[in-house]
Amino acid sequence: MATTAESGPSQSAGTHEVPPHTAVPAPAPTPVRPNRPAQPGQISRLGIAAVVVTVVLWASAFVGIRAVGPSFSPGSLTLGRLAIAAVVLGLVVLPKLRALPKGREWWPILAYGVMWFGGYNVALNAAEHLLDAGTSALLINVNPILVAAMAGIILKEGFPRWLIIGSLVAFGGVAVIALGSGQRSTADVAGVLLCLLAAALAAVSVIVQKPVLRKFPAAQATWFGIMVGAVCCLPFSGQLITELQAAPLPATLGLAYLGVFPTAIAFTTWAYALSLIDAGRLAATTYLVPGTTILISWLVLGEIPTIWGLIGGAICLAGVGLTRRRSR
Repeated sequence: MATTAESGPSQSAGTHEVPPHTAVPAPAPTPVRPNRPAQPGQISRLGIAAVVVTVVLWASAFVGIRAVGPSFSPGSLTLGRLAIAAVVLGLVVLPKLRALPKGREWWPILAYGVMWFGGYNVALNAAEHLLDAGTSALLINVNPILVAAMAGIILKEGFPRWLIIGSLVAFGGVAVIALGSGQRSTADVAGVLLCLLAAALAAVSVIVQKPVLRKFPAAQATWFGIMVGAVCCLPFSGQLITELQAAPLPATLGLAYLGVFPTAIAFTTWAYALSLIDAGRLAATTYLVPGTTILISWLVLGEIPTIWGLIGGAICLAGVGLTRRRSR
């Protein structure tokens, strides 16, 4: 009874204790907004920046190759670029590398390492000794069309209407640049075949590389390919040593630039963008390379672009813009 008497006042006090069997209401949870997946065709600012860097640096490579071409042959130029790129990119990749590809994971890496970093570069360098710049640009830009076709079939990306329309418009712009280059074509059969071979090797490599980027970061996937390509080009080692000894300093510095920027950096930013964007749509952005090359040549080499070059560049820009549209 004493216990009962004491409990009464305690419950009537201002503390308002909750009876033991009364559930305490939980505080209202703060609403959490679900992460919305990126809509098709939308990429981050870093992705856009990666595309811009890739286009500008690959365009600068044409100027650099033209500058160092007299000092280095196609094979030694390729080996030199890849060797420098392997060292520079390796400084970034190796400290974070925890495991190498295993078993069948090596097959696609070996494929695009041989075809793109090795075969493409040697074939393109050799073709540019036989073809004028306009014809080379026209033939190489068959590559985005091949990528779009293979991506639609192999990667199941389909054939979006605006991708096809924009690609045709952009290819027309490249044709205007080529036809208005002011140079007569010196396109013999060997040069044309080499250029088309380079375009085909690059297109197949894009398709092969896309699945690899689901397992490995862009820098690692690029470095693996560069190492494979460099090993394939080792037969040109003696030629590279001989030509380095005879090359003037500006040509050697130009080779270093090609290895660091258009190779180590640009191929990595390309791989990063490829991990975010459909292969067909990303490949269409390379239609901007010839026009960008004209602008860089204007600024660096003082080569004044023709009116046809400017018109063609504007058409390429419009065509790439059309590829970004979505069919309703």
